[in-house]
Amino acid sequence: MVHHSGSIQSFKQQKGMHTSISEILKEKSLKPSRRSLPCLAQSQTHPINLNHFLSVPLSPEPKPEVKVLSQSISTSCSLLPPQTAEDGKDHYVEESEATTCETRADESFLLQKPVTRAKLEARTDSLQGKNRAGSSGLFFRDGKKRIDYILVYKKSSPQVEKRCTFEKNLRAEGLMLEKEPSLTNNDIMFVKIHAPWDTLCKYAEQMNIRMPFRKKCYFTDWKSKTLGSRFHLRCRQIKSWLPRNPMKLDKEALPDLEETDCYTAPFSRARMHHFTINNRETFFSNSTRSRIVHHVLQRTKYEDGKSKMGINRLLGNNTYEAAFPPHEGGYKSRHPIKTHGAQNHRHLLYERWARWGIWYKYQPLDLIRRYFGEKIGLYFAWLGWYTGMLIPAALVGVFVFLYGLFTMDSSQVSKEICEANTTIMCPMCEDTCEPWTLSDSCVYAKVTHLFDNGGTVFFAIFMAIWATVFLEFWKRRRAELTYDWDLIDWEEEEEELRPQFEAKYSRVERVNPISGKPEPFQPFSDKLSRLMVSVSGIFFMISLVLTAVFAVVVFRLIAMEKFASLNWYFVKKNWQFATSGTGVCINFMIIMSLNVVYEKVAYLLTNLEHPRTESEWENSFALKMFLFQFVNLNSSTFYIAFFLGRFAGRPGKYNKLFNRWRLEECHPSGCLIDLCLQMGVIMFFKQIWNNFMELGYPLLQNWWSRRKMKKGGGAGQNVDNKAQLPQWDKDWNLQPMNAHGLVDEYLEMGIWHGILEGIGVLAVITNAFVIAITSDYIPRFVYAFKYGPCVDKGHHHEDECLRGYMNSSLSVFESNNSLHRYCRYRDYRAPPWSSVPYEFTLQFWHVLAARLAFIIVFEHLVFGIKSFIAYLIPDMPKDLCDRMRREKYLMQEMMYEAELEHLQKERKKNGRRYHHEWP
Repeated sequence: MVHHSGSIQSFKQQKGMHTSISEILKEKSLKPSRRSLPCLAQSQTHPINLNHFLSVPLSPEPKPEVKVLSQSISTSCSLLPPQTAEDGKDHYVEESEATTCETRADESFLLQKPVTRAKLEARTDSLQGKNRAGSSGLFFRDGKKRIDYILVYKKSSPQVEKRCTFEKNLRAEGLMLEKEPSLTNNDIMFVKIHAPWDTLCKYAEQMNIRMPFRKKCYFTDWKSKTLGSRFHLRCRQIKSWLPRNPMKLDKEALPDLEETDCYTAPFSRARMHHFTINNRETFFSNSTRSRIVHHVLQRTKYEDGKSKMGINRLLGNNTYEAAFPPHEGGYKSRHPIKTHGAQNHRHLLYERWARWGIWYKYQPLDLIRRYFGEKIGLYFAWLGWYTGMLIPAALVGVFVFLYGLFTMDSSQVSKEICEANTTIMCPMCEDTCEPWTLSDSCVYAKVTHLFDNGGTVFFAIFMAIWATVFLEFWKRRRAELTYDWDLIDWEEEEEELRPQFEAKYSRVERVNPISGKPEPFQPFSDKLSRLMVSVSGIFFMISLVLTAVFAVVVFRLIAMEKFASLNWYFVKKNWQFATSGTGVCINFMIIMSLNVVYEKVAYLLTNLEHPRTESEWENSFALKMFLFQFVNLNSSTFYIAFFLGRFAGRPGKYNKLFNRWRLEECHPSGCLIDLCLQMGVIMFFKQIWNNFMELGYPLLQNWWSRRKMKKGGGAGQNVDNKAQLPQWDKDWNLQPMNAHGLVDEYLEMGIWHGILEGIGVLAVITNAFVIAITSDYIPRFVYAFKYGPCVDKGHHHEDECLRGYMNSSLSVFESNNSLHRYCRYRDYRAPPWSSVPYEFTLQFWHVLAARLAFIIVFEHLVFGIKSFIAYLIPDMPKDLCDRMRREKYLMQEMMYEAELEHLQKERKKNGRRYHHEWP
């Protein structure tokens, strides 16, 4: 598993949000670009102190480095790997593998040059500053090369040959490596990786990474100058008089976030003069540098063979223990941030976002996106939007619940059940069970009224409308974020191939219709066969879920008879709660157990399909996990909502499972309480488990890691002060991230638009069926307007019109019991003394027709409201559309002017004319 240093890898968060093409060096056309990273962020990514660093002016050109670097200071990007013999000598190689690595020396791609006086002085300076630079853990020992990635391995690992070959090939790709032993464990060795400027440029061009092009000219500024600027000034004056919103973050608290944004375009070395390069060391952000290095790590070979490549395979065979980008530093400081400023972006994020004391503040999404990447930024933007939109839904739900709570004792149905001391109900089992009185279920009836009252229908309609409003406004919010973060057309651009796909199908090639270059191709027959195997696996797992649900149903039938005939009076009196409660707990344990199996099966099936790109892999894996979890979580809920008590039969002619166990019946007050109990218990325990795994378990693991660090990790070393440890040692002892990234988090939210819209439609249908079939709303409605005492009267008060409802909903059965000749059961059947005993009455057919009519009316009404709301709310704000159109026009103008200016400079420089047309 890739170790993430307790944070989320920025390159994995960006793999769905950035675009890239196949690994072919070519000249790219500049498209009309969108909003990107702030220009300041591109040039100042890792300040030691943000407040101090912002006051330092940017130098237009980097200062020349007098040190052991060879080619990395060239004014233009070179394709040669910037390595020197001095770099090779700077690497720490332990004695145990020195002889092995010497046989595979890197002289073939190291440029040997004589050591000059300047280089000797530079080496002396670097050695003198080694302790100072190394203490922070962000640079090489020379204090100048920034660490972009960390590899961790054990010196006792037998995979020395693979590791040496892999590291040699990394150097051949242009990366610089340096080794450091761990201060907490003698067996641990860290490999620090630095990507020089030339290497970053080469792979940024291959990966089609968008970089800042020119400073933006805002459409809103132009609009305010031409259209009603006086009105906007007056609005700002009125707004300044109003009290400040306490949820907003103070801009002074985020000194690193500026309003200067830039146009962006796919990076091209041939058009480097177009880009805003104020500082080469910080032009590529830290997350971009890590993403580029990860790209190289995924495609570097460690053995001969087409499939013998990639850091993931080396992590799987224990060649390396972990691979992660380092943090920028500590997240805590001895000095307050208000007086001394933030030490780094991690410290700033902790102080302004990750502390409990500011839970009510808006999230600094730009800072989150800059540190963790676009994918994580969008996730937390979604999470904040979702949480905020839950507030009105929660308030309405609380009001509906309070309505049921205040009317619980005055409810006519509850009163009739609680006062029915003489109403004898038929026994729950035929042999050992005895008849029971309806008043014994008084508490059950009152609890049912909390969730099955007049406000239930209103709440169902409200939630259906809420889901539409939430989704439509999120589309608008997402459009603004994708515009601000330069992600408008990322789905339309070509994405790079997965290294596993390249290794598997490298023998068969076809011409890519986008790039016009040959690339590996998966034959249709191979793809179809693998897809059939994957679909078969999915159906097998779904059938396993249904089998588990059937087993829980059998358990409920057995437990129902046992609890109803138990000598313990408390359990015997509350056998419905006991049956439902034990069944739900067992079902929850089965659900959590199967979730572990599902994740592994979905991972195997997705890898079996060999998706072409990383986005296709994520989509396939997410779809499988969604199907598995949807069926696993909701299958038992669907049974209780739509099947429980529907096929139980009647006394004297009960339907039995395997001719042994009688099917369950609903309580006289309805089956909705069973559904609420099922959903409530599963959601409650699932949230507790998830919170423990996301918060409690990492805290325990970190505590244990700190404890081991103090004892030297069991290696005989004693670390007294953790602050003296380098950053890579601190990050190594943090907890790794989930191997599947944000897929699990997305599953908790239902993050994809297609899935959300599908769930919204399914929610309307299920709500209609739950109210019509599971709830007793329709039977009460039919009784009140057709059979109740208010039929011939002018008024229609709910309690008055439902008088006698319980007696109307219970049928009579003639039993063989000498003490109680007649007993009652829940159904609409004729009494035994009628001409057609135990046949369905006319009221049954009226209720059935009303239920079907309600489903049709409810669905059409809600779908009509949803469609109307979706029509009224456009997916993209009009102001944003106008801004994008104007910026497209301005972008074309600036591209032409930039190219013309560049050609004029070249003409003056060379003293001759150029006749190049606009490329």
